[in-house]
Amino acid sequence: MAPSNDKPAKFDDLAQQKRLPLMVEFWYFLKHNKKWWLLPIVVVLLTLCLLVLLGGSGAAVFIYPLF
Repeated sequence: MAPSNDKPAKFDDLAQQKRLPLMVEFWYFLKHNKKWWLLPIVVVLLTLCLLVLLGGSGAAVFIYPLF
């Protein structure tokens, strides 16, 4: 099979496009692949990260009862 000549041009065009933010790209992934079960996991992980960041040294008060 001979390689197609339009593939490098298409790759170059895609490389020049502006990248989407991570959250928008993740949303498109969920929407396109119908992986809605991932959304609650990500929300819980982000909430835990927020508690740790806001809690500082007192983060153990929030984390230890969960485990």
